[in-house]
Amino acid sequence: MRTGPGADSAPAPVPTTTFGSLKIRNYRLFALGALISNTGTWMQRIAQDWLVLTLTGSASAVGITIALQFLPMLLFGLYGGVLADRLPKRPLLLATQSAMGLTGVALAVLTLSGQVEVWHVYLTAFLLGLVTVVDNPARQTFVSELVGPAQLSNAVSLNSANFQSARLIGPAVAGVLITAVGSGYAFLFNGVSFLAPIVALLLIRPAELHRSERAPRGKGQLREGLRYVSAHPELIWPIVLIGFVGTFGFNFPIWLTAFVHEVYDSGAETYGLLNTLMAAGSLAGALLAARRGTSRLRFLVGAALLFGVLEVLAALAPGFWLFALLMVLVGMVGLTVNVTANSSVQTATDPAVRGRVMSLFMMVFVGGAPLGGPLFGWLTDAYGPRVSLAAGGVISFLAAAAVGLLLARAGGLRLRVDLRRGHKHLAFVPRQREPRPSRKPLTTAA
Repeated sequence: MRTGPGADSAPAPVPTTTFGSLKIRNYRLFALGALISNTGTWMQRIAQDWLVLTLTGSASAVGITIALQFLPMLLFGLYGGVLADRLPKRPLLLATQSAMGLTGVALAVLTLSGQVEVWHVYLTAFLLGLVTVVDNPARQTFVSELVGPAQLSNAVSLNSANFQSARLIGPAVAGVLITAVGSGYAFLFNGVSFLAPIVALLLIRPAELHRSERAPRGKGQLREGLRYVSAHPELIWPIVLIGFVGTFGFNFPIWLTAFVHEVYDSGAETYGLLNTLMAAGSLAGALLAARRGTSRLRFLVGAALLFGVLEVLAALAPGFWLFALLMVLVGMVGLTVNVTANSSVQTATDPAVRGRVMSLFMMVFVGGAPLGGPLFGWLTDAYGPRVSLAAGGVISFLAAAAVGLLLARAGGLRLRVDLRRGHKHLAFVPRQREPRPSRKPLTTAA
């Protein structure tokens, strides 16, 4: 087995097509099951946010719900990666998907029986987060076994397209369903929807998997994964950037519920509409990423800079439809940031430690929610949604700028500014050492 970054990422070149990975039977089954389950997941997210807002009237309570759902990832995320590297992924995913379905059914029973209280939502969110600790790295790394290294970047992008396609359907259906019959049936649909990925996993042909060597049981595997990442700048800086963007720039449940409720004085249908419009932009971003086929770090930094600018512009938008249009662009660029970071990290990682590396990636991306959720919930309640959204955009922009400069320095580059007409005004160029002036020999007067 080859070792080092990108050990399995140097296959023979293959033509890049937008839907190339779907030609593989195992991946088609996996993607179809995920599409149905993801639709239910989005329905539950919308219903959960709106239910908490209805029960409490507080954006901070929505932030607490998000924090509890992602707190386990922050606390235990790296251990989930160790399990994903150590255990066979298909049986592991069968167990996690079953457990996630049960959390949806439990919340549905509580809501439909009229017994639901906000602490019930908090508890089920936390339990779902515990299962996600293992499910996320196992699902992320199972993709490489489904498609092999040649199609990995394309499959990562199509996974995001899949998730965003479900986001086009789920929020819109949930908004109508909540208005018509309440949140309980959205939770019920989500619980039942996990049957689809379970059936898909059972139908996958094990002989056609590209199996990677599993890590043996042993001490120090967690530290080994952290040392591996810290030794490779091409891994650590994208992970740092996605951590800042995920923590401070992706608090959309808080911002959108507050904009709908406080700024536009509307209801669940409008909230569902805004989520659907963001999903349309995100889907476009995912399909464009699938077509690119490669993930460049400079493209990642540029997309993150643009993401921060768009969030600030959305915060300042005077009318609803301009705000909605900008959120489409925010969804497209935000998804581009996520997919580019994800695929660049996966393709640069040795398969023997990929589970641990991806668990660290997901830990900093979604594990920042316990900090970002309550912080931006409080900021929204105290200063309004416009200030809160703008703050998230500014922090994302500054983080992207800092990481871009650090990556350039690690690559021996410097930023060149050229304001002449017809020239590229900003560009990174190789750093050149200034020649030291020659020292003249000392002379003494005769």
